[in-house]
Amino acid sequence: MPKLFDCFTLKDITLRNRIVASPMCQYQAENGFVNDWHRSHYSMLARGGVGLLIVEATAVSPEGRITPGDLGLWSDAHAEGLTPVATAIKQAGAVAGIQLGHAGRKAGCTPPWKGGTPLDRQDPQAWRPVAASALPYVLESDYVPRAMSLADIRKAVHDFRDAARRASDAGFEWLELHFAHGFLAQTFLSSKTNAREDQYGGALKNRARFMLEVVEAVKSVWPSHLPLTARLGVVEFDSCPEHSFAESLQVIRWLKTAGIDFVDVGLALSTPDEQVPWGPNFMVPYAERVRRETGIPVSTSWMITRASDASDFIQDVKLDLVFFARTLLTNPHWVFQAARELGIVAPESVLPQPYAYWLQNWAE
Repeated sequence: MPKLFDCFTLKDITLRNRIVASPMCQYQAENGFVNDWHRSHYSMLARGGVGLLIVEATAVSPEGRITPGDLGLWSDAHAEGLTPVATAIKQAGAVAGIQLGHAGRKAGCTPPWKGGTPLDRQDPQAWRPVAASALPYVLESDYVPRAMSLADIRKAVHDFRDAARRASDAGFEWLELHFAHGFLAQTFLSSKTNAREDQYGGALKNRARFMLEVVEAVKSVWPSHLPLTARLGVVEFDSCPEHSFAESLQVIRWLKTAGIDFVDVGLALSTPDEQVPWGPNFMVPYAERVRRETGIPVSTSWMITRASDASDFIQDVKLDLVFFARTLLTNPHWVFQAARELGIVAPESVLPQPYAYWLQNWAE
């Protein structure tokens, strides 16, 4: 049986363990560009011993940003700024990944610590978001996205493709497409947010069309020997979550056929009234079912904090990788702590020597 500290290989990429630093938005960029905050933040996380580090949701276009502080990859200049980040991650022994996204109708907001609400229309940084349909996230809100034309959709698909090429040029070796959290791709997929009557609306295959076209376009530029993955919101926690989950299973089968190698099992968060059953490890059963029913390798995150739980999920073949976010912010050396708790021989081997010596010899 696999173990948490075993290597994991997907295509030509091998992770030193099955612990992943999940994408965590920092909202510290200006005009999409990396700065000292990102360089130090990602170097710190990579030095903590994770096998894979995925850089935060990075917008494929200016209008695709969640906030004005999002990272971007809509120009070659952005790729040049991200190259040292990818290099630092790899120098620390982790695989460098990046998540590409478009926020759709959730774009153009303040960061969460300022409320996460739409920017004031008088703010010079404000813009009107676009989405599958002209439906606001909050009912009766006047913050209504513009329904995308067919030309808008083609542009968004090309934006994902061009950003993927830049990600490869910058040195990233693991790509995750953000198809979750009520962002653009999710608004196409969900019948609650897609009221279109053309080839992108109605039947499930039509609602999945945008995702599949993005995968096809990205695959044309992303190196075939590197993992192409997606985070998908697999369930809407409404009165009948099994309905959306069953649809997601079919979509994942299509994504797998289209070229997706791995699925990060996430939340839909399509509407603000979803009753998410927050609690430790609550998404693991969904991820296990995705793995079992589609045959694609999976991960998930969401309130996994205990090393023993993470180890069990890997050994019981419920997950192939475990994603951690707040856990690693709380303790950047959680990987070392987990290795000690699980009785791994030479746990200090997961850290650079200047950290390992002091932590190993003074851990008591």
